[in-house]
Amino acid sequence: MLIGYGVWISRLVLGAVFGLSAVGKLTDLPATRKSVADFGVPIRWGPSMAIGLPVVEAVVAVAVLFPWTAAFAALLAVFLLAVFTAAIARLLARGKRPSCSCFGSVSEKPIGVRTVVRNAMLAALALVVGVGAVVHPEVPGVLATDAVGGLLALAVLSTVVVWLFGQVHALRRRVDAHAVSALGAEGLPVGAVAPEVELFDTRDVRTTLESLLVQGRQVLLVFVHPGCELCAALARELPAWRARTVDVLTIVVVGNGDAAEQDRWGREQGIGEMPALVQRGNEAALRYRVRGTPSGVLIAADGHVLAPVARGAMAVRDLILLAKKGVRQ
Repeated sequence: MLIGYGVWISRLVLGAVFGLSAVGKLTDLPATRKSVADFGVPIRWGPSMAIGLPVVEAVVAVAVLFPWTAAFAALLAVFLLAVFTAAIARLLARGKRPSCSCFGSVSEKPIGVRTVVRNAMLAALALVVGVGAVVHPEVPGVLATDAVGGLLALAVLSTVVVWLFGQVHALRRRVDAHAVSALGAEGLPVGAVAPEVELFDTRDVRTTLESLLVQGRQVLLVFVHPGCELCAALARELPAWRARTVDVLTIVVVGNGDAAEQDRWGREQGIGEMPALVQRGNEAALRYRVRGTPSGVLIAADGHVLAPVARGAMAVRDLILLAKKGVRQ
């Protein structure tokens, strides 16, 4: 009986994941079409693929619940995950990291090793579901009706809650983007007091601007995004710049979102001992009126903004040269 419940729960989990993926893609077709194009699907097939893929995922989500279709649904799930993972591996091998949008706009994060691991885990779950459907075709019929209904209701409720949480997260990103667009002129005036910000590392330890302004050194906040190729190119140069300016300048790489992902991205770019920290939402970018990446904000040792916001890798390099000279613009 316990094995039977395990088979049923594994099917519910797989159905919930594919259901979330299907709903997320269908409710944000523009993001889905962009993701499909980023993954190399020809333009003429893009619109059809953007609709067809979530429809197939919805079929998997429903079919996995019935004993006579569960094995087929599991096999289809493994096939979809294998194709998707192969596409991810091809892009990563080429140095490209487009946004996944696997669950629509709520999951617009660059692909990476974590995406591959997640897909591998889901494929393993799908294989378990397929084997369970073949070995125990009587499930869920042999289980208590109230238990089957309760677990199904719990799965549906959990799926809705996760979807709503994702929608709130996506709405917050849109609000942040709108706030940035409504800031007026980009950057704070030269000489303005630099606003205090809170940045966090992988252990959720807080770093403040006050703690960075030590030993009379200036601070350069370099705003980046893991999916930005120009950011990656600039990040790979930063260790050399740090070695030349270590006596007068503290360079901090600032992203947003997941601290572990930001730290991993920093290690992939070889930034060495420079901290790769994250802001909550877009708090730091909003306070410094930073609108894009890569961008740099140079702060004097006395806590004042030393130069206009530098947009682009070349402009950030100019800020580093300015800090090295120790001259206020």
